[in-house]
Amino acid sequence: MAVAYRELSPPPGLEALVACVWASHDGEVRVLPDACVDVVFSDGRLVVAGPATTESVARATPGRSRVGVRFRVGAAGSALGLGVSELRDRGVALSDLWGRSAAAAIEDRVAQAMERGRGEALLALVGGIAPRLPRPEDADHEVRRAVVALAQPSATAPDVAALAARVGLSERQLRRRFEAAVGYGPATLARVLRFQRFLRAADAEGDDADAPLARLAADAGYADQAHLAREVRRLAGQPPSELLAAGAGPAGEKPPGS
Repeated sequence: MAVAYRELSPPPGLEALVACVWASHDGEVRVLPDACVDVVFSDGRLVVAGPATTESVARATPGRSRVGVRFRVGAAGSALGLGVSELRDRGVALSDLWGRSAAAAIEDRVAQAMERGRGEALLALVGGIAPRLPRPEDADHEVRRAVVALAQPSATAPDVAALAARVGLSERQLRRRFEAAVGYGPATLARVLRFQRFLRAADAEGDDADAPLARLAADAGYADQAHLAREVRRLAGQPPSELLAAGAGPAGEKPPGS
């Protein structure tokens, strides 16, 4: 029987860069946009899953569980040492970014640890990645402040010029630095974060499977139910009711206080 997906708090000292670490079963997984970048150990290899703008499917890895490290929105660029727009809607071998030798050394450690359990594998993965991460103070703090602003429940379609002024950048600087740190611009991030708010609002209903979509749309910040339907089709490829019926839940970086 497949072991369920589980998230754990980020390791001490990495909270500014890492949203969580996680372990998952070996079955096929549908992945929905959540604005995050993950380093995933899957089927013996380390892969960097870039920020998505549409759904994808992670194939099954029979008999081999997965473990991963999820970066906070906007932190992956400094953590991995490249512009995250290069990873948009892509999965790239970690060896392509850090070199074959460095990646293979971490893969070997994680594979050996996996034989002792997923918890040991996570420790090995974090231990292999952590020395390569920058200091928290070297992250792009202006972009991070803009990300936090867009993540607020009251956030609507962003006025990029006003957002840039709020964090002390020009509009051109903000867009350029968003591409490097987040992987796409503020407007796309706002859509993805609003989509995740919808999934969290639906998840909060618990057993109330008949929660009105109009109310969930309003709670998430959509203009109306039609707006919700268009955006969910765009990001997840199916109507909201079908998505929820299939068991889709929230993912990505959790809101403060959750």
